[in-house]
Amino acid sequence: MQAITVTGSNDANAYTARKSAAASKFDLSLRETPQAVSVVTRAQMDDFKLDNASKVLAQTTGVTVEAVETDRTYYTARGYDITNFQYDGVGIPFVFGNVMGDLDTALFERVDIVRGANGLISSTGNPSATVDFVRKRPTAGLTASAALTLGSWNTRRLDADVSTPLSADGKVAARFVVAHQEGDSYLDRYSPRKDLAYAIVEAKLTPDTTLAVGHSYQKNQAKGGMWGALPLSYTDGTPTGYPISTSTSADWSRWNTLTNSTFAELTHQFNEDWSLKTTLTYNRANSASKLFYVYGTPDKATGDGLFSYPSRYDSRNTQSLADIAATGKFTLGGRRHDISMGLGWSKSTLDDVSYYGRGIGTALPNGTAFDGSYREPLFDASTDGSSYTDERKNAFLAARFNLADNTKLLAGLNAVKVDSKGSAYGVSQTKSQSDTTPYVGLVYDIDRHVSAYASYTEIFNPQSSIDSKGRTLAAATGKSLEAGLKSEWLDGRLNLSGALFETRQQNVAETAGTTADFKTYYKGVDSESQGIELDASGELAKGWQANAGYSQLRITGDDGRDARTFIPRKQFRLATTYRVAGVPKLKVGASLSWQDAISNKVSDTLTLHQGAYAQLGLMANYDISRNVSLSLNLNNVTDKKHLTSLYWTQSLYAAGRNGSATLSWKY
Repeated sequence: MQAITVTGSNDANAYTARKSAAASKFDLSLRETPQAVSVVTRAQMDDFKLDNASKVLAQTTGVTVEAVETDRTYYTARGYDITNFQYDGVGIPFVFGNVMGDLDTALFERVDIVRGANGLISSTGNPSATVDFVRKRPTAGLTASAALTLGSWNTRRLDADVSTPLSADGKVAARFVVAHQEGDSYLDRYSPRKDLAYAIVEAKLTPDTTLAVGHSYQKNQAKGGMWGALPLSYTDGTPTGYPISTSTSADWSRWNTLTNSTFAELTHQFNEDWSLKTTLTYNRANSASKLFYVYGTPDKATGDGLFSYPSRYDSRNTQSLADIAATGKFTLGGRRHDISMGLGWSKSTLDDVSYYGRGIGTALPNGTAFDGSYREPLFDASTDGSSYTDERKNAFLAARFNLADNTKLLAGLNAVKVDSKGSAYGVSQTKSQSDTTPYVGLVYDIDRHVSAYASYTEIFNPQSSIDSKGRTLAAATGKSLEAGLKSEWLDGRLNLSGALFETRQQNVAETAGTTADFKTYYKGVDSESQGIELDASGELAKGWQANAGYSQLRITGDDGRDARTFIPRKQFRLATTYRVAGVPKLKVGASLSWQDAISNKVSDTLTLHQGAYAQLGLMANYDISRNVSLSLNLNNVTDKKHLTSLYWTQSLYAAGRNGSATLSWKY
């Protein structure tokens, strides 16, 4: 009788990915990609309850989460803000600054992070990183899951995920994801709530053509959200050191956001070599808030010295995007090579209005800045706002040359043109800037497990800031050079990498002063970061999964001195789980996040500090039956008190020790 060998993998529990297209349109393994790539998989998100983007990126090598407020966040990598985001490999122009709200991760299968400039796919932005959110897709056959989570501060969360065929032959299938979360918070008066719904339908129109149509909806409602944060020093220069629950919000503070995203994706396979993928996307994001900002420096003895700034803010942001890419193969010099080319277009529109409240500048004595008692004013003192449009067009061409059996060269160009018009708070946003960014990367296989690589890429970032003479600054430019080693073990179930990098950015707008009519003007400054990154992800041994990374960098400015000192120079990330051999139904794990000390020089006489700290998390999961499991998670086990960021001169404290219990069901 003929022997039949069956092989397979349990990627559902993996802490790594076998392939990623986040750094190029080519679906390459992490080892074949000539740039540093980290992956946070669905398994890691489920194990450690990483239910929003900030929690995911906080467990990512080299990424810093700058939580400046309760509902607004910045992310940095390699010394610079992350402004490049993708969904399923298609870039979403990030033209309006920071991330508002709480991006839920229930609809994502994994998140890929490409560090450094990503000039081949994202030709605009900073040379920091590109974050690619990979959406869930319909599975083969009927699958379903649900989970109920109860956590600290009366937090409740419900998740449901169903994938099902819609036709008898399975050529049409759908997946539906919903999530609801609400509760209180460790912060006074803060009660966040969010609802998520996601649906996607995939149809096999012909054996070679697939159409996917999807929509996601998320509504965030935050009562008692903070605008700004806590003052960090007294008038004598000593740190304030408030309790971690302290908040400057008023009883009437609200910050609500609503986002809708609709997309259609058509893929056609012409033959074994060539395919075409077209994606259309329409995003809508609305924000409505009533906020209370506290400014000033308090006196240590009396608490006086703080003042009020109430405001109401409404915004509407829409984006229309189109992306078309062809990928194929060609023969040259007796070898087969890969090629990809494509066009992209986007139009982003922002309309927002700030309604300033009566009573701006009112003194807040005797702790009234923190008790929520400031009465809601009429928001009719004055108004200001933005109304502008940003349009981007780009074309790219990339080729992966098979120079030898063990040597591959990835090279390409991305040409982009950016046109904006309108104004934001009295400053013209009108500009027209363009550039062509090159990319080149070489991968050399040392043996069947280890490869050496090097890459160079550029990026540019259009700007609307004006200088002292009222002229719009030219676009900021950036570049990344890196080299390293990558290895792949256990048939791709374990990936190891190490990288050396040098990242530069030129002509970035930095505040230079104010005019006679109190308008801020800027100057262009240069900076450079250098460092190392070590990354490991996947299966270390049977039943033992891990995702770990260490990063170290140095950032200097025009004068050669340390710059952006609010970014930690050293970071370590670890998330690991182990399926106990003697008790196969039990899985235990731990997460550890450490960073060194940071600071922010406010003036010649005042520098803010946050010492080095580590946060430890623990988890345990027990399979009650084949379909039902119970998991327990404990965060900040040592109850370490620390600030969330020194990105601004105000900040808030991170949550103390907290935990959750989740009952899950899978079919």
